[in-house]
Amino acid sequence: MQMVPISAERLRGFEPLAALSDERLRELARCCQTESVPRNSDPFRLRGLEGQVVYLVSGELKLSHGDGMIEVIVGGCDAALRPLPADLAEHASVKAITDVELVRIDDHMLDIMLTWDQLTTQAGDHPVTDRSERTDWRMMSGAFRLEALTAGALSQLPPANIDELLRRFERVKFKAGATVLREGDEGDSYYLIESGRCEVTRRVGGADVQLAELKAGEAFGEEALVAGSKRNATVTMRTNGVLLRLGKKDFDELLREPLLKRLAPAEAGRRVAAGAVWLDVRFPAEFQHDRMPGAINIPLNEIRNAIGPLDTDKEYIVYCQSGRRSSAAAFILSQHGYRASWLEGGLRAMAKQ
Repeated sequence: MQMVPISAERLRGFEPLAALSDERLRELARCCQTESVPRNSDPFRLRGLEGQVVYLVSGELKLSHGDGMIEVIVGGCDAALRPLPADLAEHASVKAITDVELVRIDDHMLDIMLTWDQLTTQAGDHPVTDRSERTDWRMMSGAFRLEALTAGALSQLPPANIDELLRRFERVKFKAGATVLREGDEGDSYYLIESGRCEVTRRVGGADVQLAELKAGEAFGEEALVAGSKRNATVTMRTNGVLLRLGKKDFDELLREPLLKRLAPAEAGRRVAAGAVWLDVRFPAEFQHDRMPGAINIPLNEIRNAIGPLDTDKEYIVYCQSGRRSSAAAFILSQHGYRASWLEGGLRAMAKQ
């Protein structure tokens, strides 16, 4: 089968893709390719339709139904502008009468796109906190790119919270070199980078050590809010940029509670017995002294570096001594699509079992 890129304009002809914004269609086109299927073959014998939205771009498909009915779908006709039924291969024999072209789109990805595009259109009708300008969320200026929505800070957000979240974000401009938050300060806000880049540093032995560089679509400031602690790093703008700021009360209501999943010791033990992995986020010296059987150790201050190397197919039960550090680590992992819960009460609670 030959795979060929497809243009955003070509995708616009299909339903419900026509409802997507121009920028969103361009993003979608970069993720899609047409699939060429030769005449007289079954296009779904090797690759079914499960988990995908499939369109007939060109050519003719013959559908032979179990009741003897024959149906022909021609690329470009009204029937071909809609997705092929997801259960088509289960209820009909499919054959390419001519050479055909198909385009396949991941169903989960498309659902995320449609959800955000529809809700962000509505949110654009309401003024943001900074009354001097309105935010056209559909411009996708970085924070809401597809990559961020499927694997970034907002990927696990319940759709019910999206509209309200967009209303409560405060859009703030910063110049290069400006300090956004400082190590040792109280945590009062959560930040999502709309545009620009930020540098994260920590004071070690009298010198500033760079920990990370953050780009559009990434978030920071959550650790102090979740753990109820002081800021553990300083964040400075490397370039001019725009940040979306959310106050602690709104953060707790719209992000923290939906994403943060706590487990009682008994339930945590049952999940580990069923295959979940203990993740200890204390310092190595603490881990060596006292740990759960089979646990892996990634200190809280290194947890962002583990995003990617950690297996996304596994479930993680995160713990520390009291639950404070583990709740922050579990939140960060959950933001990036991991199945992560935190052990309520930490090792102190386990010791009482």
